[in-house]
Amino acid sequence: MYLSAVQRLTLVDYPGSVACIAFTPGCNLRCGFCYNSEFVLPEKIKKIRSTFLPEYAFFRFLESRRWCLDAVVVCGGEPTIHMDLPDFLARVRSLGFKTKLDTNGSNPEMLEYILSENLVDYVAMDVKFPLERYAELTGVKISPDQYARSISLLISSKIEYEFRTTVIQPWHDECVIQSIAQSIVGTKRYYIQNFLSWETLNPAFEWYPCTTEQMERFRLIASKYVPCEIR
Repeated sequence: MYLSAVQRLTLVDYPGSVACIAFTPGCNLRCGFCYNSEFVLPEKIKKIRSTFLPEYAFFRFLESRRWCLDAVVVCGGEPTIHMDLPDFLARVRSLGFKTKLDTNGSNPEMLEYILSENLVDYVAMDVKFPLERYAELTGVKISPDQYARSISLLISSKIEYEFRTTVIQPWHDECVIQSIAQSIVGTKRYYIQNFLSWETLNPAFEWYPCTTEQMERFRLIASKYVPCEIR
């Protein structure tokens, strides 16, 4: 596996652990508000491919950080589109590090295999929109059943996990938040996080952060169904 980037240290991406982040290139969705377009769009990936880090170099780095790192977070793009992801996670765990996977939940088959093989300690899954309306926001038609299955897999698993939603004006309103919360009933953790106005994948759209008052209102609505916090 080649990595599109590595963040050598993070204190916030793996709760309670000192971690690094391994970014994988490519994604099967086209969310207009995505701010990692260089890891998503093929034409941008091609321009930075020469800077990709080969797996052996990443593990050499990891070996040198055993004294200060607890965990590795794997995100993208979308890591589950890579067939060698299980082997990568297994090797990380063999070195004694905990693993966390950030995923959009569109590939429940890969997620199920990773869970069954005990390759992750923590999974964070984005729940971007009401499941039946996903294509409106992500630009790609994937059966709502795929996302629903990933949600079910995590809720029924014995590992640590979370669901999270990036809230954006004008896309997210009270009805949208209620629908999302109802789709993840049974979870122990749900976070809503505000959109950051960075350079986005599709600049043709106008995207806006929500106000503090809106975020609190959304939290209260979601909390009727699941434990919810603002991140």
